[in-house]
Amino acid sequence: MSSPPEAGTSRRLPELSNAGLKATADVIACNEFNEPVAGAIAVERALTIYLDKREIVTLMTLGNHPELLILGWLRNQRMIDNIEAVKAIQVDWEAEAVAITTREGIENLDEKLGRKTVTTGCGQGTVFGDLMENIDQIALQQPVLRQSSIYALLNTLNEYNEIYKNAGAVHGCALCSENNGIEQFIEDVGRHNAVDAIAGYMWLNDLEGKDKLFYTTGRLTSEMVIKVALMEIPVLLSRSGITAMGLEIAQKVGVTLIARAKGRHFLVYHGSELIEFDAMPPPRPQSKSDARAVSSIRQKT
Repeated sequence: MSSPPEAGTSRRLPELSNAGLKATADVIACNEFNEPVAGAIAVERALTIYLDKREIVTLMTLGNHPELLILGWLRNQRMIDNIEAVKAIQVDWEAEAVAITTREGIENLDEKLGRKTVTTGCGQGTVFGDLMENIDQIALQQPVLRQSSIYALLNTLNEYNEIYKNAGAVHGCALCSENNGIEQFIEDVGRHNAVDAIAGYMWLNDLEGKDKLFYTTGRLTSEMVIKVALMEIPVLLSRSGITAMGLEIAQKVGVTLIARAKGRHFLVYHGSELIEFDAMPPPRPQSKSDARAVSSIRQKT
């Protein structure tokens, strides 16, 4: 993988291999009529991370963007703060390993590896260090987002999810903006990998997050909100649901949290005052049970 052109910058970027693999394999299944059906399945591969020759962890990945995945993993794990500290990332699929070489080693590596959290869900992930470390110091800019822009992004996203449409069994993440639409879309076996690969893409290309939106097909857990906040992205959008801790952290750091987003439906769990409702669908009557439920929750809070 060649490094992107350095426009107006003298950043010293790492040397990267170019080891992306095809994400699916062709197979034949048998349907309910006992007929052979040609199709595709997602290919799950093990990739063990070696950091300065020290074995750290094994990730399960499609392997279609391994260098970006490892770059973003380093960033989101807070192993390395400056991309210039990374000398090289070399993926070797025959050894099912990736060798990360730093220029001067990593300070306090044992301490960073001392605390490990195994996250739940599809493509189970591992987070090193304290998930909540420095979270109180994050205060994101909170831009106003047009409802019409949400609908436009959701409509455009229907053209993506190529691997999911072909084989299923994956999650997708997208880096978006109101002006440019979908800037990068990556799929992997778990949302953890997909968000890390997006982070790697941003880091490699020196992109800021303050004018971006982040979309994921996965649910909005505490880890997802923290990673997006660390990328300084103020808006998080998902077709899935949220967790209570994800909502709590979004409220703390200022992430606009939009879930259950599909078609013309969405639910804003935090930041509704920052949505410009300029494209509301035709009104629909609210049932008495819905009204009672909203009133009850408001009384409790």
